[in-house]
Amino acid sequence: MKVSIITATYNSGKYLEDCIMSVMSQTHHEIEHIIIDGKSEDNTVSIIQKYSAHIAGWVSETDRGMYDAINKGMKMATGDVIGILNSDDILDAPDVIEAIVKSFINEKVNAVYGDLEYVAADDTNKIFRIWKGKPYRRYRFQLGWMPAHPTFYIRRSLIEKHGGYESHYFTAADYEFMARYLYKYKVSAFYLPKLIVRMRIGGASNKNIYQRLRANRRDYLAMKKNNIPFAFLVSILKPLSKVHQYYKLK
Repeated sequence: MKVSIITATYNSGKYLEDCIMSVMSQTHHEIEHIIIDGKSEDNTVSIIQKYSAHIAGWVSETDRGMYDAINKGMKMATGDVIGILNSDDILDAPDVIEAIVKSFINEKVNAVYGDLEYVAADDTNKIFRIWKGKPYRRYRFQLGWMPAHPTFYIRRSLIEKHGGYESHYFTAADYEFMARYLYKYKVSAFYLPKLIVRMRIGGASNKNIYQRLRANRRDYLAMKKNNIPFAFLVSILKPLSKVHQYYKLK
């Protein structure tokens, strides 16, 4: 099974090399790493060129943001399965993709997701908390639940049928994408109880209360679009539902 990993970049030179090397270190060898750069002004392109022998395809051109870039990468992808790896994140261990592929095959599902670590920006071995997933149950979307998006892998054939990310949802585009597939279209999914990605702390939707409220408004609109009942209430429950998924390390 071939896996396509899409990485969107923009002035990502500080951490991109770590990201690329985590893909290169995977024990599963049928991987194509596609990088879509938004015309960076730092050393991002030179890093991409440095590892070009290990990158299946890349472009550097103006885009309309991260999700527009990811959609471009999806159109270039030829893998059976597609996943996203942010430019400042890394795969947790060399056997991550191998474990994901085995889950697709053994469980006969159309999507797989797992656990996520939040780590220090300057030291990915310093773990702040872990987002533990839960076995997939469709009704959990009605309670504000969602999988950890950076761990989410889905069959490319489904994306060709139902479409990519809708970038006008901005920071809620990842939630809308998963709600569309897992709730609206009832795609079969398997929770792999394994750490998949180390994510450096920080996030565009959580910097202050104003941005959090804007993100909640977009979550609400995404819920309405995908027919999740009582969308306003669920949009309030959504950030609260994450509290029980986080495991802080002492």
